[in-house]
Amino acid sequence: MAYQAEYIWIDGAEPTHGLRSKTKIVADGKKPPVWGFDGSSTNQATGSFSDCVLQPVFTCPDPLRGPNDVLVMCEVLNADLTPHPTNTRAAAVAAAKKYASFEPMFGIEQEYTFFQDGRPYGWPDVGFPAPQGPYYCGVGGNKLPGRDIVEAHTLACLRAGLAIEGTNAEVMMGQWEFQVGVLSTVAVGDQLWTARWLLQRIAEDYGVDVSFDAKPVQGDWNGAGAHTNFSTKQMRAAGGFDAIIAGCEALATRALEHVENYGVGIKDRLTGAHETAPWSSFSYGVSNRGSSVRIPGAVARDQRGYLEDRRPNANADPYVVARLMVETICGAATAPRRAPAAKPARAAAPARTSRAATGAKAVARR
Repeated sequence: MAYQAEYIWIDGAEPTHGLRSKTKIVADGKKPPVWGFDGSSTNQATGSFSDCVLQPVFTCPDPLRGPNDVLVMCEVLNADLTPHPTNTRAAAVAAAKKYASFEPMFGIEQEYTFFQDGRPYGWPDVGFPAPQGPYYCGVGGNKLPGRDIVEAHTLACLRAGLAIEGTNAEVMMGQWEFQVGVLSTVAVGDQLWTARWLLQRIAEDYGVDVSFDAKPVQGDWNGAGAHTNFSTKQMRAAGGFDAIIAGCEALATRALEHVENYGVGIKDRLTGAHETAPWSSFSYGVSNRGSSVRIPGAVARDQRGYLEDRRPNANADPYVVARLMVETICGAATAPRRAPAAKPARAAAPARTSRAATGAKAVARR
């Protein structure tokens, strides 16, 4: 019997790419083939030469349809089968191959906000709900609007075989989070984009919109991020804390480049308030949610594990985030070491006063 394949791809919308999908009926026993679409309707081509190509790259069961139906995450290619300019996956694949020996792994904490009729879901028609405080991981009453959608999404991800790790209500009313991982450089992007599509598709049935905006409500309300947990085999090994510190130091050398590629609206979110560090400086520290990069307390105790980059926005492209982290951290580890400079007669003032290096290194010496 023929089955339905829902082809999903990333469009060319600006300033933040979104998701598109369409259904193909595939003959029984056949794999979803290469397909095409009208790129002039997705900001990916002109009307005079509109054909773009969908290359299947990740397939999983479709939890919303029949038992034989599938979801198909696709790369977008040009008509000559080269990667389209909006195709960020291709560069992630190249980085993953180059640094495969490090065995980099990721877990991404995807925050998002439900909206209905132009306001955060569950908020009063006029004014604001009670201040932040009771919503994070809360329960009961009408403090947690959207839980039914969250439950449906979680079950759908499980039935699809996605590596969803958990869910929780977030700090602002109407804001939630799910986590995907632990996955490799490319797989974390494939599965997170698929999980995003499922969330938006399920919310559609409830008459609710999903916002991945970095700062969905201005004022004294938390923004929405995609905190990214990263490790290499060196970090995960016994005594790997030195490799974690080296990773933090590597991120400091390309801090602005990462911020500029971590999602639209990042300066509105990374203000130094609401559990963020300022976008214009870089810091890291143990158990510090006000730093750019947090080293969990358990990692410091075990002297091995992972680091958490808290800067990526909810609307960040996971392919881009993963690629940058691999290139920066693994690239620094493979770069030729320079001979140490001669020590000055008198100690110089530290060059980076914004970085919490002293405290972190003190932990490493325990």
